Order: sequence, then C-alpha cells, then structure tokens
Amino acid sequence: MELTQLEYFLTVAKLQHMTMASRTLNITQPALSHAIAKLESELGVPLFERNGRNVKLNRYGQMFSKWIEQAMRNIETGKQEIAEWSNPDTGVISVCYLNILGVDLVPNLVKDYQSVHPKVRFELTQGSLGDIDSHLEQGLSDLMITSRESTMVSHRWVVIRRMPLYIVVSASHRYAGRTSLAMAELSGEPFIGLKNNCGLKATIMSRLQHTGFMLAPTYDAEDLITVAGFIKAGLGVSVLPRTLGLMLDDLVWIPVADEGWHWEIGLKWREDRYVSPAAKRFIAYVEQLSLLPADQH
Repeated sequence: MELTQLEYFLTVAKLQHMTMASRTLNITQPALSHAIAKLESELGVPLFERNGRNVKLNRYGQMFSKWIEQAMRNIETGKQEIAEWSNPDTGVISVCYLNILGVDLVPNLVKDYQSVHPKVRFELTQGSLGDIDSHLEQGLSDLMITSRESTMVSHRWVVIRRMPLYIVVSASHRYAGRTSLAMAELSGEPFIGLKNNCGLKATIMSRLQHTGFMLAPTYDAEDLITVAGFIKAGLGVSVLPRTLGLMLDDLVWIPVADEGWHWEIGLKWREDRYVSPAAKRFIAYVEQLSLLPADQH
C-alpha cells in the first residue's frame, strides 16, 4: 500500500467521479482506476459503488476513509513538526554536554545564541563523558560539547574555549602560598584523580606524558566537584579548570609553571550523519566564536 494510492482514494471519495478525480490529480483515468483497483485488491473488499464514471463510497469505503483521513492529518502534522525542528530560525538544536559545563559555559552559550536567534529552542542533555558519548553515537543528540581528547575519526570538531588548568590545593597545604608550581613538584603528593567517565581525565593524562613522571592517584573521583571536595578536605591535590562549579571555599588555585596545561572544550558532531539547518547555523556561530580572542568569548 502506497501513500499515492491513499491520496488517490481520498480524491475519488471526495469528488465521486473518476474523470474529475483524474484531472484533479493530473493522471490518466486508466492509471487512476488501476490504482484504486489495486488498493481494493490489497484490502480484499470493494470501496466504491460504481455507476459508470460516477462512484460513491460503500460502507467499507466509509470505514476506510475515516482512518485514512486521520492518518493523512498525522502525516501532515509530522511534516510540519520536522520543518519546525529543522528550520534555522525556529528549529530545535539538540546538544549534550559534560556536567561541569552546565554551570557556566553552556548556559552562557545558549543565552548569547538566543539573543541573536530568539525563536530557536535548545534540547539539552548533560551527563558524564560515557553518558553523552552514548547519546551522540545513538543519534539522540546532534551536537556534543566536550574535551578534544574524546573526539574520534568520524567526528568534526570546533574549539569553543581553552581553559587554563590550575594545581589546586587546600588553604592549609604547604604549597598554598606559591604563585606558580611545576607539575614535577607534585611528585609524591596525594593526588585526587578522575575515573574514566570524566572528560578531563584524558587531557590530564596526555599532558603528563610529557612531564617524565606519572602521578599515582590516592583517590579516583566520579566527577570534578567531588575532586574539589576531596581537596578541600585536605585529602590531596589535583589539577582542575577554574570554573564556577568548582570554586569552593578554602581552595587555592595555583598556575601551572609548565607550558601547555589547558583544557580545550569544543563542539563535536558526527560528519557521517545528517545535521539539520538549525544545528548547522549553530555550528557556524561557534566557528565564528572560535576566531575571536579569548577575552571576547
């Protein structure tokens, strides 16, 4: 059963005349008659009472037309909804992102974009790295905001922000008065590490490969706010980005003396998947942001 057959059926039912219906549909009358006959054959019952070229729905046709009219309305509603979602001016942009980015970066990015495109809506999902990776790979989100190290061959990437990383200690720690620290000075210090589902872990591990030593974590926390809490309690030190969600009392943020210690956050998406016009416009907006100096983001 094809959609065109159903459209033909409803037109004939409305006009009750095969010749008029064929002209309205811009097809030949034999082609229309064949399509109706095929539909009746598939259903196993006649749908019309025929009197020459005049036709009238029988009780089976009346029964069938009720459901087909509803189905066609639902199809039209679905088409309209897709058009609204994908429209760059009124569409929905589906984005997943790391939990810690929901305190500052993502809300400000959404606010700034909607100030330019006020009718656009965002469908936002936050979670751990594993959660949002799965969300993107399953096609539940069009875009993902995460760290560069989580990108794969099938992903496209645009930088949003490069965030400096700091060595973080408690206010009572012996390093609390330092204005900067080299990573090598943390050798032997209890270190609060991160489990694999945190987007920052890959960044830290890749930077440590160039220091000549590896830190031995005393604790592995599930997320960055837990790391900050452990540091505040005096259980160790760590390396963190200075974001609003981590600014606890009694923490001291010390610049890293070594070069290259920053966390690169960006937008990624699957280049082998369809990206809606609404999402494409947002990508273009982020690409423009990435060209601006850091103090203008």
